[in-house]
Amino acid sequence: MPVITFANPKGGAGKTTAALLLAIELAGQGKRVAILDADPEQWISQWAALPGKPESIRIVKGANEEALAAQIEVEHARADAVIVDLAGTAGRVVARAIGASDLVVIPTQGAAMDAKGGAKAVRLVRHQERMTRRTIPYAILLTRTNAAVTSRAMRRVQDYLATAGIPVFETTIVERAAYRDLFDIGGTLAGLDPAQVSNLDKAQANARAFAAEAMGRLETPASVPAPRARPGPIVAVPSVRRASPHPTPPPSSYTSPDRCRSASPDRP
Repeated sequence: MPVITFANPKGGAGKTTAALLLAIELAGQGKRVAILDADPEQWISQWAALPGKPESIRIVKGANEEALAAQIEVEHARADAVIVDLAGTAGRVVARAIGASDLVVIPTQGAAMDAKGGAKAVRLVRHQERMTRRTIPYAILLTRTNAAVTSRAMRRVQDYLATAGIPVFETTIVERAAYRDLFDIGGTLAGLDPAQVSNLDKAQANARAFAAEAMGRLETPASVPAPRARPGPIVAVPSVRRASPHPTPPPSSYTSPDRCRSASPDRP
């Protein structure tokens, strides 16, 4: 069964909300879901203490460095999906969870600081790929987006990710009151009252689209680019000129265009 980890070294990126939305959607499809709550804030554990938690969602509290690997193995054997909600730091717990993952979701808001945190998470994934000698599918998930307007900051983040060749979810997590209400009231999106929660139907559609794309990425891991090789040393390669049958000496002010060229490394 798949292990899906939500990671971003920067806190407040929307990891816990995205992890909970995925768990709720999978539980609504009849799947058994285990959530490893490795975030010191324990927001998902607090949600689970409220009324309305589906019986098919199991919460594992206090996942730490010593126990995390064993907890993942235990839940992997008995759940249809294992979701790991990590702390907003870059420690050994994060590295171990990423190394055991079938998909790493990197929630990122549309701001420069969040994009830097997302880039750091990508580097962690690529490091674990080298350590485990396998490809670990991953993708950036843009969170707390505006359904009506794309800000300039968000466009800059999108342009940066596209230029860097980093895979990005087509679905974004839109800022919705319904998502905040889950942590205040408990339960699932289906259990909220549409008369009291604005745009509940749109929040439900957004969560379904995100869950469908996440599971689709598990089925097609080849679509995720492999980590780029580290560029080698710059080597000067002299150009070769063919001798002309009728050579003509150039004037003293003439500068030959045939110079040694250096191969510039690709940007990592």
